[in-house]
Amino acid sequence: MEYILVRSRRKTVAIAFDPDGNLVVRAPMRLSRAKIEALLAEKSALIEKHRLRREKYEQSRLPEPTEAERKALIAQAKHVLPQLVDKYSTAMGVRPAAIRVTSARTRWGSCSAKGSICFSWRLMRMPPEFIEYVVVHELAHLLELNHSPRFWAVVRSVLPDYEQRRALGRGA
Repeated sequence: MEYILVRSRRKTVAIAFDPDGNLVVRAPMRLSRAKIEALLAEKSALIEKHRLRREKYEQSRLPEPTEAERKALIAQAKHVLPQLVDKYSTAMGVRPAAIRVTSARTRWGSCSAKGSICFSWRLMRMPPEFIEYVVVHELAHLLELNHSPRFWAVVRSVLPDYEQRRALGRGA
């Protein structure tokens, strides 16, 4: 199995894929190559499972938009998302400190501890039901800044079908 070995002062071994799809093994300085190879052999089925999942994800991703498309999606996000935030924040009894549209690639939205919510403009390429789910998800963080059962109860109280909506974003 081909991999990139990164040694450091860590005490444990970490196995992950980098953004280019290379298998990266982070290991303690003194751990022998033989032990690393044995660990990789032991975990080979799991590694292969993750490699296939990653490849499937990469194949399903939408191509990057042109500059004109990107600008249109940003404008759409700046128009649509504040309206949805107003609609659901009223229903939930919360109010974000700020709403921002970002170019995030790895997350649809985020909520800071100070109550500021960010949404990726890429969200505009998704179905409306999923966009609403992300808005409610981030607003729920204003009440519960975690993913505890209480957090999911808040989401469910607003969107009883949140699990189906959430599934629309998987693999995108």
